[in-house]
Amino acid sequence: MENEVLRSKLDQLETKTAESLEAGGEERIKKHEAGGRLSARKRLDVLLDPGSFVELDRFKIHKCKNFGMDQKYILGDGVITGYGRINGKLVYVYSQDFTVFGGSLSNTQAQKICKVLDLAVQNGAPIIGLNDSGGARIQEGVEALAGYADIFYRNTRASGVVPQISAIMGPCAGGAVYSPSLTDFVFMVKDTSYMFVTGPDVIKTVTHEDVTKEELGGASTHAQKSGVCHFTADNDKHCLLLIRELLNFLPSNNMDDSAVLKTTDPIERNNEKIYEILPDSPKKPYDIKDIITEVVDEGYFLEVHQHYANNIVVGFARLNGRTVGVIANQPQVLAGCLNIDASKKGARFVRYCDAFNIPILSLVDVPGFLPGTDQEWNGVITHGAKLLYAYSEATVPLVTLITRKAYGGAYDVMASKHIGADINLAYPTAEIAVMGAEGAVNIIFRNEIKNATDKEGERKKLVESYEERFNNPYRAAELGYIDEVIDPAYTRKRLIESFEMLKNKRHNNPPKKHGNIPL
Repeated sequence: MENEVLRSKLDQLETKTAESLEAGGEERIKKHEAGGRLSARKRLDVLLDPGSFVELDRFKIHKCKNFGMDQKYILGDGVITGYGRINGKLVYVYSQDFTVFGGSLSNTQAQKICKVLDLAVQNGAPIIGLNDSGGARIQEGVEALAGYADIFYRNTRASGVVPQISAIMGPCAGGAVYSPSLTDFVFMVKDTSYMFVTGPDVIKTVTHEDVTKEELGGASTHAQKSGVCHFTADNDKHCLLLIRELLNFLPSNNMDDSAVLKTTDPIERNNEKIYEILPDSPKKPYDIKDIITEVVDEGYFLEVHQHYANNIVVGFARLNGRTVGVIANQPQVLAGCLNIDASKKGARFVRYCDAFNIPILSLVDVPGFLPGTDQEWNGVITHGAKLLYAYSEATVPLVTLITRKAYGGAYDVMASKHIGADINLAYPTAEIAVMGAEGAVNIIFRNEIKNATDKEGERKKLVESYEERFNNPYRAAELGYIDEVIDPAYTRKRLIESFEMLKNKRHNNPPKKHGNIPL
């Protein structure tokens, strides 16, 4: 190169670039990876399409002068930010680096994260955060706290505009937990990631409870008990590949539709297998996921919140190549009853699908809301109303299929015709009534049974009569509440035809700032 000045400048760029790639140093990176975790940069290599990552703010440093921090500058300041592609789709990313000041959040690091959040919203692309941080950088005091709040504000403003995904790939404590909780989907890694507002040591000091990090805020805890975690992964690589999988089902923003993928699965594929899935007795359980996988494209269903509130199932699938959100009662757990956790899980999922133009398929087999003082005292009324509100507010295509029981208020709540569902189908096995036959007979014919010579015989006769009259879909069909009673063998064809008919649906809610969802 003849231009010696340019050569010198390029050498300087190369030196600085190499320095930024060192992060916390080779020794710390090796120690980090020895714990079974990938480095911050290797995580991006797995997550993004090869060669697609473009880094921003590579040379940004903190501005803290306190506690000797003016002697400790590391280029990039503990977070790698930029953009790349996943299966060709533009995404914005940030990956915290635990080898740099424990991944602690400085105001500078927050500025870097806010920059990609702003770019994601402005350009209509998903934002993915790989969290691995010890919390706020204590040396900065309120400046670090301000940085967290700047991120929270942007998470909230971006909600419902672009998909937001958080992966917890190490510790996530204190203020650090609130950004992930504001995003749409939270991924955690078994045995290596934790989330808690206050750690085990503080809890022991204040409440005298003795609890481990894993028990308090590990992946299993948040997947099963709190519902904070939507997906659990076996290791870092599994987690990152799961994120890629999820993004295949999602649109880039709230103005786009999800990509339509080619499928070799015929629309007219027969579903006679459902004859064997549905039990002879309405009191016997079955796995609703068997019906889901029987009718969707290639039998593939990506379940969300798999380990939480198992009496309801939610997730993504495709019908004739188009993404649909599936929400279904699960007769195998609590007979498919709705309760507090199931209502929250279902409502959140319905609202997500509605925000991002994803049509919703509801499979209904629900005997009602779970009874009990625990449910009532903890607000099942309010929480159940969340699901009711979510469905009523939704403007995307809504197709409902009643496979078996649809009793009481739960019938109304589970995407009934009365709260806005577009197409309501039912199997001949559907039972649509205020309650089960035995309960209804005991109330309606209390005196007749009491005065009968053969009380049990009279009760049995009345139950059979009630079942014949009400425990079927035809009364609802006569009233137009059920659009069609279908043969289960034609489920896939009918569902695809319904969504195809509804794909240009246009429906707007009344103008308002926002509703007051029962929180």
